[in-house]
Amino acid sequence: MVLACNQQKSKVPDQWSEKELTEWFSKGEWKQGWDAQPDESVSQKEFARLYDENPERWDKAFQFLSEQNLAELEKGRYELEGADLFVNVDEYVTRNEEDVLFEAHKKYADIQFLVSGEEKIGVMPLETTTVAIPYNEEKDIMFLTAEKENYRIAKPGKFFLFFPEDAHRPTVKSAENSPVRKIVVKVRIN
Repeated sequence: MVLACNQQKSKVPDQWSEKELTEWFSKGEWKQGWDAQPDESVSQKEFARLYDENPERWDKAFQFLSEQNLAELEKGRYELEGADLFVNVDEYVTRNEEDVLFEAHKKYADIQFLVSGEEKIGVMPLETTTVAIPYNEEKDIMFLTAEKENYRIAKPGKFFLFFPEDAHRPTVKSAENSPVRKIVVKVRIN
């Protein structure tokens, strides 16, 4: 039995079976004690791959989320590893769907978590979208449109992970335009 556990740890996540991947993800040790739950839209395989490439950075990100009083952090930017790992704390009023485009990033993965309030977040594979505003390398963002919608409800207790192949459309009102408080952790992956 010990050998089987050691064999799993010696393989890279790309070589894990679905069972090994699900066990690792579900065990949640990577969350560093944070009690929020990942949304079902999170690609477990992509996260495991990226986590394996830089576990210290991901651990530091989740440790911040676990140890801070997220409701009382001042709005603004918190640098954990300079430009490689930082946190944005924001408060805003959710917007109408027609006022929000999808977005995607190439250099960073996002951990998005609503501390208070509720919003809809559209989640679509990047390859199913059309570029509306080309990629801005300095800001690491491009804006997109999509024919279909796949909205998920963001609310306290649930977080989202977005990777470069994920187009996402945050800040959309769930029912009425209402205030939210959001934490976005930017984790450099490229």
